[in-house]
Amino acid sequence: MRATLHHLLELLPQVEKEITTSARIAAELEQFRDYLRLTCGLALLTCTQRCQHVALFLTHCFRDAPLKTGRLGADDINNFLEGLAIRWKPASRKVVCTSLRSYFRFRTFQGDDTRMLSASLPVIANWPRRHPPKILTERQIEHFLHTFNLTDPVVLRDHAIAHCLLDLGLRGDETTHLTLDDLNWRNWTVTLHRTKSQCVQHLPLPVSTGEALARYLREGRPQTDSRILFIRHRAPFSIPLGVAAIRGAMTRAFARCGLADQFCSTHVLRRSMASRLQKASVSIKEVADLLRHRDINTAKVYVRVDLDRLQTVALSWPGSAS
Repeated sequence: MRATLHHLLELLPQVEKEITTSARIAAELEQFRDYLRLTCGLALLTCTQRCQHVALFLTHCFRDAPLKTGRLGADDINNFLEGLAIRWKPASRKVVCTSLRSYFRFRTFQGDDTRMLSASLPVIANWPRRHPPKILTERQIEHFLHTFNLTDPVVLRDHAIAHCLLDLGLRGDETTHLTLDDLNWRNWTVTLHRTKSQCVQHLPLPVSTGEALARYLREGRPQTDSRILFIRHRAPFSIPLGVAAIRGAMTRAFARCGLADQFCSTHVLRRSMASRLQKASVSIKEVADLLRHRDINTAKVYVRVDLDRLQTVALSWPGSAS
């Protein structure tokens, strides 16, 4: 018994050190989150993701030592990213580097000189654009929309959601926060208040989308005082439909039309909308504006999807005539 007590007393300083370090990391992350939200104006989901990445980094660097960001060096960054390389894909590690760069910028605002740390962040080799993005063909889109049984109220709701994703290019989070007040039936527009860039944006409401929404409101939506557009069809009805529920509804639709082995997310509908606009000779700038992309280069990937038009400008292969 005495030996056990003596062992516990020996461990007590180490436990106290770990508790203190964890508390300081939590306080540091709270300040970093406020910086991202209030100074940078980033979306809540982005703030949460960046805080998670920085929490992993700080825990890795200060697991057995007091939290002193001034002691961070290039070796700390390299060792941390090398550990992630075992189980994280290059694209994910690039996102982590972005989070760390954001954190080092935050520390600059706190008075630290982080220029060497920012310069030490490696360029992660990744070639995400070696293949064209996955999209639905016109025939697949038609087949996909025909799989919805419009006599079922739940499916009426899912059908309206599918049109919002496919015709407006909405993200899942933007769809869940749509309200009845966002629909302007006189001008046929829809207003987005919950965008990734935290900017209010007005989009034209296509006729097909408006018809799907109107039928859902007349025949499918439960009686409720909630102003949220898409809500649960089971009690409690006032709760908005979450992103996971929207993703599940679209996955079930892909399964019904035999495309579950190719597509399993809502983002493919957004990409398909962009590629359809590109094939209709809509400019890249207009596509970027409709997709709410800050950088026009993000939307340039859809130029590579229109293979038929690319073939018309391709040079003939030397010696092909022979």
